[in-house]
Amino acid sequence: MKVHKFTGALMVVASLSVGTMSVNNAAAAESEYSFKVHNGTRVKITKLLVSENKKEWGYFDIGQGIAAGGDMTLVWDQSTNNEGCDQYVKAAYADGTESEEAKFNFCEANLDLEF
Repeated sequence: MKVHKFTGALMVVASLSVGTMSVNNAAAAESEYSFKVHNGTRVKITKLLVSENKKEWGYFDIGQGIAAGGDMTLVWDQSTNNEGCDQYVKAAYADGTESEEAKFNFCEANLDLEF
């Protein structure tokens, strides 16, 4: 299993399951594609944003958020099956800050994101 870490104003990791998603993803060629996210910060993640072009951002439904130190598994919505594997991801935090976006290949098996 590969763990991809990225840094920004804060370092964040989380495992997520998708509720509403307005971004497409070819990685979801099967009926369901999931990945994990870990929040390695001391601040709750309130939103996980995703974009193929860094201009239009969709988001994963993470409910009440991902607690500091917490994990969540997310599932891409089937409506995202026609977009490329490479997507930019960034996290929004309870303190009003956002991480820098980082590019991930969601076609990669057992993808774990660490912010």
